[in-house]
Amino acid sequence: MKKKILIVLADYYTEISNGLLKSAKLRLKNLYSVKIIRVPGVFEIPVTISKNIKKYDAFIALGCVIKGQTPHFDFISHSSTDAIMQLSVDSKKPIGNGIITCLNMKQAKARMKKGAEASIAAISILNQ
Repeated sequence: MKKKILIVLADYYTEISNGLLKSAKLRLKNLYSVKIIRVPGVFEIPVTISKNIKKYDAFIALGCVIKGQTPHFDFISHSSTDAIMQLSVDSKKPIGNGIITCLNMKQAKARMKKGAEASIAAISILNQ
């Protein structure tokens, strides 16, 4: 039976999200049963994973946060990363963190292949 992986994709920056998703899926091929849930932003990723923690073997969090003129960037980046790590440790299930944090759109576009790294990380822990 194929292992079940849930990809939670923050769609705030659609072009970036689609690039992250494409690179993540390349690493998964047809070896896993994959479901994708789209959420509005990065802040919604941890709660979506939490709601589905018992249904899947591993998770991949994908999204992008771009720094603006306010401290919002720092709050969202830190809280999302901390929540994802805590969920992974508490559930003992791998969560590949493919949430990229960038200073501008140019940096984000250059990092769209980071979804593959999140897939690799989740798979490596899943297969231990």
